[in-house]
Amino acid sequence: MAFKNLINSKKIAALLAMLLLGSTQLLMAQATTADAATATDDTDKSAMWLGVGYYVLLFLLLCIVVAIIGRIIKVYDLSNQLQGKKATNWNNVMAIMCGIFLVAGGIGAYWSFAVQGAMSLPEAASENGVKTDEMFTTTTILTMIVFVITQILLFYFLAKYRHSTKRRAYFLPHNNTIEKVWTIIPAIVLTILVVFGFFTWRTITNTTDVKGDINIDITGHQFAWELRYPGKDGKLGKKYYKLVTGLNNLGVDFKDRNSFDDLKADTLVIPVHKSIRINIFAQDVIHSVYMPYFRLQMNAVPGLPTFFKFVPTITTNEMRGKVGDPNFEYLLYCAKVCGDAHYNMKKIIRVVSDSEYQAWLSHQKPYLSDGLKTELKMVDNNQPSNQGAVNRLALNN
Repeated sequence: MAFKNLINSKKIAALLAMLLLGSTQLLMAQATTADAATATDDTDKSAMWLGVGYYVLLFLLLCIVVAIIGRIIKVYDLSNQLQGKKATNWNNVMAIMCGIFLVAGGIGAYWSFAVQGAMSLPEAASENGVKTDEMFTTTTILTMIVFVITQILLFYFLAKYRHSTKRRAYFLPHNNTIEKVWTIIPAIVLTILVVFGFFTWRTITNTTDVKGDINIDITGHQFAWELRYPGKDGKLGKKYYKLVTGLNNLGVDFKDRNSFDDLKADTLVIPVHKSIRINIFAQDVIHSVYMPYFRLQMNAVPGLPTFFKFVPTITTNEMRGKVGDPNFEYLLYCAKVCGDAHYNMKKIIRVVSDSEYQAWLSHQKPYLSDGLKTELKMVDNNQPSNQGAVNRLALNN
């Protein structure tokens, strides 16, 4: 038996030596390559050690070390038995380790809340965002209570009722009362959470057009967001994808009279305490309109227009004071990895007072530019025109 264990130990040692040799060669090769590259900076050199292969080898090495330690302990136990000594009670050892793991896990969970919880966003800047945060907090508290109770009971029972030759386990194959309790109570709690979430979702995706709603089109393409605002009529004109050209990049249909006064903008400016409807479109791949400070996200799917509604409650200047950053800006992101320049799909969102919004709106350029008029062969009936021209579309038809 001892000879067989010795052979196995030699095999393990040989495998360990091979892995160590392989990992050393890999690291030396990486170091040689790094030395040969004259443009490698300090960041690249440190990143060299973070390769996947390095961590795989490190994990395998750790597994082998644990296996060797286990083998040594096993041999030690067999030696004690041969000498008539009392063998190690591994059940007691496992009970102690369960206690250690429970304490270490509790410390880790506390650290996660204390350190990473401080990285959360500031208060929500929209009405629906407040409700979303309330649901998130409620769900977190409920799940953490269940987590703490179940983990304590799990490790307590593992330690308390560890194997012993002095008692036998009692097998409970079926109990209707217990099954009803752990089925009905979670079902009730989850139903309540889902119902509250449903009503919050309904306010975000409310299809009813309310007077005073501000409709804004957001169209995503690789790799930018395009914004279109309604003009004085408060209505956006229709769009049709077959009308997309270099100048009419959104495919606005100017047969619709509501299109003539539409505006384009580079910044998403919205008035505080007003209902905003964001109409979402995509022209190429799936994008995602993500506005974290308003707790809003909706996919932009080609051929499938979507939208959401929200009411901003905190202006940009007010939020700057709350976060202590005079340069703070709300941002619109793309939450889908839509290509190599995905990181660049950002838009500034500025929440202002209603008077500031109206003043800003009055300075925005019309979507129907002079170049687009020429492309569409439009003519203003209020201006002198060539009577011989044909195939033209009047602006005030």
